[in-house]
Amino acid sequence: MIDISESVMQFLLAFIVVIPLVGAVAALLPAPPGLKGTSPDQAVLRHGVTVTGAILVAAIVLAAGFDHDHPSKMQATTDISWIPALDVRIHLGIDGISLPLLVLTALLTFLCALYSHFKPPTGPSPKAFVALLLVLESGTLATFAVLDLLLFFLAFEMVLIPMYFLIARWGGAQRQAAAWKFILYTLLGSVVMLLGLLLIGLKSGTFDMVALATDNGRGLTSSVQVIAVLAIGIGLAVKTPMWPLHSWLPDAHTAAPTVGSVLLAGVLLKMGTYGFVRILLPITPDGMHTFAPYLAAFAVVGIIYGSLACLALVRPGSKGDLKRLIAYSSVGHMGFVLLGIASMTPTGVNGALFANIAHGLITGLLFFLVGAVKDRYGTADLDTLSGATGAALYGRAPRLGGLLAFAAVASLGLPGLAGFWGEMLALFGSFDPADGLSRPAFLTFMSIAAFGTLLTAAYMLMVVRRVCMGEKREEPQLADVQTYEFAAWTPLVALTVLAGLWPAALLGLTDPAVQKLLAGGKS
Repeated sequence: MIDISESVMQFLLAFIVVIPLVGAVAALLPAPPGLKGTSPDQAVLRHGVTVTGAILVAAIVLAAGFDHDHPSKMQATTDISWIPALDVRIHLGIDGISLPLLVLTALLTFLCALYSHFKPPTGPSPKAFVALLLVLESGTLATFAVLDLLLFFLAFEMVLIPMYFLIARWGGAQRQAAAWKFILYTLLGSVVMLLGLLLIGLKSGTFDMVALATDNGRGLTSSVQVIAVLAIGIGLAVKTPMWPLHSWLPDAHTAAPTVGSVLLAGVLLKMGTYGFVRILLPITPDGMHTFAPYLAAFAVVGIIYGSLACLALVRPGSKGDLKRLIAYSSVGHMGFVLLGIASMTPTGVNGALFANIAHGLITGLLFFLVGAVKDRYGTADLDTLSGATGAALYGRAPRLGGLLAFAAVASLGLPGLAGFWGEMLALFGSFDPADGLSRPAFLTFMSIAAFGTLLTAAYMLMVVRRVCMGEKREEPQLADVQTYEFAAWTPLVALTVLAGLWPAALLGLTDPAVQKLLAGGKS
């Protein structure tokens, strides 16, 4: 930790949220003559790397200046009146819950921009691509930084349009249908969510998330809380995505360009679960208490459903798409996050937040790798990749095969890697749920979820066997991992190992903040 004044911290947080928007506008302007380089397209892609790099540096400095001794306290806060008539304020701040998500978002967006600089996505002008990428980054960072319910809603919605265009204009086959499905599902969920947020604000007299969390639902009747949780929960569940509101996800992932899939899995899905933790748990505890068993039930169905869908896709002869398989695996992984939240215990919620970060790192890496495999083979179809004896990636591109195997075993929750801790803590949370929740029911949910981990191991190992192993055939060597790919993927590999070996680094941030949140704002 370094000593940074509060005013500099406030500036850094505002800089992180606003500068991507400025960068997006600048990306659409003509490049100055001296900066064009080999071509205007290359100049705008370099601009994307520069802006996202500056945001990442600012996020790292913010994390270094964060007071790690008091992670439950809101830091770097800015509070300015915006719409006095509605008491809507531009209220920004970070604590131990939002800081890791902020840094993860900045890192993944930078890696995507770096990857795109060397391998531009096929499609229209890179200018629009870079501008959309930066607007997406700004909306996501704002979602994790704002502390006003209406501002949260605006930031939550801001990411939909750029992601729609990234899928619709730079995606693969069926991209138009996938983009429409994505926007319709998420917009319909958001309309219901807005009604719930307005209900809380109007009934309590404030939209300030810190004041509402400190009040801990005491200003809201139980019936208002139940209605609010139902309305807001639907909007958040679509984004998470929770079974059975998940059906937009596989199509969106399959059609999206590589960097679109990385950001969709690594960052956008976290906005839904973050909303559960930041808004519903502290502001409407009675309503959450009512719905927790149902949330847990949907979560474990999602875990089993996602795993069975993956097993069906990986079966020989099923014409399964590898990108689609990773998308379905996300439904299962996010099920563990929702199960941890549903336990309403510090252990479970910490597990959920840890699993959020782990999923962002591991699934982001998986989508990068699958994109690389698709570039080399021209397809992500598992039967085509496997051929008669397997794609034999170990023999044809050993580094790429090794990285794919590493990401697969990290995804199945191997101890010592990031995927293990979040799922284990979510299961522990279910073993002993919060007071008033049915322990037999949660023990049942825990047992089903634990069975889901076995199914996850089964399909991930089958992917490794079919894609990486096999006899070395008389075929030309594939291009192995390129320098720019190493640069984009190494941070994800390193952080996956670091989080697995040293979970206290993340849990030390989240635990005090979670304890305070669940205790009604009291440390």
